[in-house]
Amino acid sequence: MSFWKNVSPTGAARDLKEVWSENPYRWRVLAVAVAATTGLMIIAIPESQRIEPRKPDITYITSFEPGRTDEQIIASNIANQEKQDAIRADQERRAEFRKDMYRQLGRATGLDVDAMEREIAQEEAAEKRAEEAERAALRDGDETGGAESGEAADSAAAAPEETTGPEAIDGE
Repeated sequence: MSFWKNVSPTGAARDLKEVWSENPYRWRVLAVAVAATTGLMIIAIPESQRIEPRKPDITYITSFEPGRTDEQIIASNIANQEKQDAIRADQERRAEFRKDMYRQLGRATGLDVDAMEREIAQEEAAEKRAEEAERAALRDGDETGGAESGEAADSAAAAPEETTGPEAIDGE
């Protein structure tokens, strides 16, 4: 409270008048202060008018000849599909090789790899059945996935199907 007791607007005005009248360079200092403030404002406040951006020069890169016939398009699609099939087969071959390496590693460390594969297959089959039951419920118009579809999913998960064959151990 003692701080506000000593503050007086009239005293502040008197002090300003006294300092202002005693300073012989007061008008020069005022001019420099106004010029500096104006200059900063001009720089800091952008103009509201903007120049329209130039339209970009677009260069179209065509991968295919523009005047191809339907037969050429079909032949190109067939060739591309064969390449994709070869790539997919190579990826599957590599994935199977990795799975086999993990199987060998598991057997070398004393794990029951066959039991693990059966368990993974059962879990995947249960998940697949649950997803199919959910899709069937949505197809039938049951948007909420009511008790009937939930019971079907629970019964599918409770009775997993026994499958044999190589299954993914490493999550692929």
